[in-house]
Amino acid sequence: MSEVSGDSPATRGSGFGRVLVLIYAILALAATARSVYQIIKSFDDAPVAYLLSAVAGVVYIVAAIALAKSGERARKVAFAAIVFELIGVLVVGTLSLTMSDLFPHDTVWSGFGRGYGFVPLILPILGLWWLARERKSQRTTEAVSS
Repeated sequence: MSEVSGDSPATRGSGFGRVLVLIYAILALAATARSVYQIIKSFDDAPVAYLLSAVAGVVYIVAAIALAKSGERARKVAFAAIVFELIGVLVVGTLSLTMSDLFPHDTVWSGFGRGYGFVPLILPILGLWWLARERKSQRTTEAVSS
């Protein structure tokens, strides 16, 4: 079975799927650029926060690429990246509010992504919803065709 046959490339490359990939790509660029600048300029000020922002940037890059691709493997990678992202934003968001001394400087996920208009909190929820919707659509298509 081909890698592409299990997905619906038309929905991944159009409509909400395209918007989701675009938002992930923009966030990946913003988070990665911010973390690289912070690491180069003042890493010693808040190494944990800056490294977490770098991790967030990498997660967004992986999610954007996986969401843009079709196939079951890409879906699994996207799911794993988005779940990691959701856990990260929830854990870091909670810790940054309850134990603020751990984060002398904000990360992308601090305060549940308040520095980015809470997009880091909302985006993984939308991503998981979209992946579930795609999966359900695929199963319906497979049931009809068999």
